[in-house]
Amino acid sequence: MTKKIGSIFFLGALFFAQAQEKSTDIETIEIQGKLISIPYKIANQNITVITREEIENSPATSIDEILQQIPGMDIRRRGANGVQSDLGFRGSSFEQILLLLNGIRMNDSQTGHNSMNLPIDLDDVERIEVIKGPGARRFGQNAFAGVINVITKIHIGKKVKISAEAGDYESYGFGLNAQLGNEKFSNSLQANSNSSQGYMYNTDYEIRNVFYQSKLNIKEGDIRLQAGFSEKKFGANGFYSSPKATEQYEETQASVVSIAHQQTFGNLKLHSNIYWRRGQDMYLFNREKPEIYRNMHIGNNVGGEVNSSYQWGLGTTGVGLELRKEFLASNNLGDRNRFVSQVFFEHHFSLLDKKLNINPGISWANYSKEGNFFYPGLDVGYNFNVNNKIYGNISKVSRVPTFTDLYYVSKTEQGNPDLQPENAVSAEVGYQFQNKGILAKISGFLRNSDNSIDWIKKTLDDPIWYAQNVGKIETKGIEVELNHRIFNWLKYTAGYTYLENKFTASDEFVSRYVLDNLKHQIIAKLETKLVKNFTAELVYRYNERVNLGSYNLLDGKLNFVKKDFSLYILINNITNTSYTETFGVQMPKRWFHVGFSYNIKY
Repeated sequence: MTKKIGSIFFLGALFFAQAQEKSTDIETIEIQGKLISIPYKIANQNITVITREEIENSPATSIDEILQQIPGMDIRRRGANGVQSDLGFRGSSFEQILLLLNGIRMNDSQTGHNSMNLPIDLDDVERIEVIKGPGARRFGQNAFAGVINVITKIHIGKKVKISAEAGDYESYGFGLNAQLGNEKFSNSLQANSNSSQGYMYNTDYEIRNVFYQSKLNIKEGDIRLQAGFSEKKFGANGFYSSPKATEQYEETQASVVSIAHQQTFGNLKLHSNIYWRRGQDMYLFNREKPEIYRNMHIGNNVGGEVNSSYQWGLGTTGVGLELRKEFLASNNLGDRNRFVSQVFFEHHFSLLDKKLNINPGISWANYSKEGNFFYPGLDVGYNFNVNNKIYGNISKVSRVPTFTDLYYVSKTEQGNPDLQPENAVSAEVGYQFQNKGILAKISGFLRNSDNSIDWIKKTLDDPIWYAQNVGKIETKGIEVELNHRIFNWLKYTAGYTYLENKFTASDEFVSRYVLDNLKHQIIAKLETKLVKNFTAELVYRYNERVNLGSYNLLDGKLNFVKKDFSLYILINNITNTSYTETFGVQMPKRWFHVGFSYNIKY
């Protein structure tokens, strides 16, 4: 593998040298921050932006699948097509990633297993911004190892888009997206439904989403409303508890309502919102015999925040305040609640003719039952010219246990009300080159975690998983990315991540989540437009996990687009590979999809 790493570095250096011969301008992309939004080219963190064009060409059928195409991202799916997935990044657990929908927190205080219950379809996503590394000082709890912001957009005009798809395992999908509005006031309504009989016994599913958003332009700003509802019903053969639990079943619901206001008053920018997110989770150990074991959890997060940034002679200063109340009613976890107060401060300034960009910041959080937390951090970047930059950042982060970590009890799991919050110090240094045709990055990262939370067994034969603070974990690695458009009709991307975990604990044990990370990951994509109206994309992924071995996957998609009509053929797992991403759950073999969409303007 050392030779492979050396070859990757050599190829990266070769393409950097080729890129120096080009002198096209860098496209400016504005990254949406809680306090300060800055152009992508001067951001001092490792950030990936998935654009609308990349989403349309991708052989992904759900948001979690397209996230799997980002180097360092570890999406551990149970089932297919967005049924149930755990987010992970660079060796993190699924509780350590913050997920936002248009800037609104979607994480569930019950458990991170439900974070991906988003009320939108992949077709409605305008772009996805992924901040690699800690973001607690900007976003608070759960921004331990990364932040994902899924952004939808309302288009001006009057249009209705209808779509349908079908595939193997009796899978079907239907969608509707209606746009209505003008430059002053615009609206969007989306609804979709997907179902399948399942790729193996008891993996059938039904997924339904409804999402509405509107935008009212006001003087130097706008007011935005979003409201959505998601429902999933699925057979969960071996998803939880034990691979032998073949009769499991689950129904989840998630809804969100938020109103956001942003406005500029000279050098002062104000951003504020109020939001409500509700989550419901009903689990049956045996779908045919619900009386054996049934869990019902209903959680509500209600909050609001006010953020501001002021541009003055010494840079841009951001200050923010967030208040949030988390409620949970559960027949297993009991009635729980906690109140969270957070204050954010960040400053951005430039030196040396704006080549040196510096972002210090700190946030304070108070949890009504866990106490006070401080998250300081510093980002520094130096732009040699419009194409080349180096950056580095260091931050402290913490994570408070979820209600499941603390209180869950079953025949195979035992929560721990004495759990302590986990904390870490994270750092990254990197180099980035970008012009119109090439984006190339190389970075090294380190995260030292203390009081890490995991579910463990003393031996493999132990029937019960216990929630524990397991000790210190040192996570370090390297990452290389290359995105190169060779011609207008040919583009490829490649990424490699190497990860190493060093664990220090007083006793040996079997880890359920924390020490089950990817060690080597390779992602490669090839996109072609050889014939008018046709695009084709292949995505290759190699994953080598510490405990589950390695596997290779190949997905492909052929698109035909002409005016308002589009048609596609998509194949997941072309090579028919047998593999598992988590907990021994077998993933689908080869899966064919065919679909179309049509725009009706009125």
